[in-house]
Amino acid sequence: MAKQILIRPVLTEKSTRLTDKRNTYVFVVGRDANKLEIKKAVEDMFNVAVERVNTAIMPGKPKTRSTRTTIVRGRKSPYKKAFVTLAMGETIDIFGEVE
Repeated sequence: MAKQILIRPVLTEKSTRLTDKRNTYVFVVGRDANKLEIKKAVEDMFNVAVERVNTAIMPGKPKTRSTRTTIVRGRKSPYKKAFVTLAMGETIDIFGEVE
């Protein structure tokens, strides 16, 4: 089985602000992916020049949900985020051709 590096982009207000201000894109990546693998994957997939990669491991959190009969308790799994800063003038079109 091949190692999965890029899982999905993070599309939040904060990540959009980072994209606008610092040309930094945020991705959820595999927990065992390192910075060099992330850089190569982004450069190959989007055909851009990556300047810097920062990573953060987000901890799992407890979640509760009330149903009609009981309270369901569970956990949200931990995951790893990568903050990918591109070279000046480079952009990634995450949405593609949306009509």
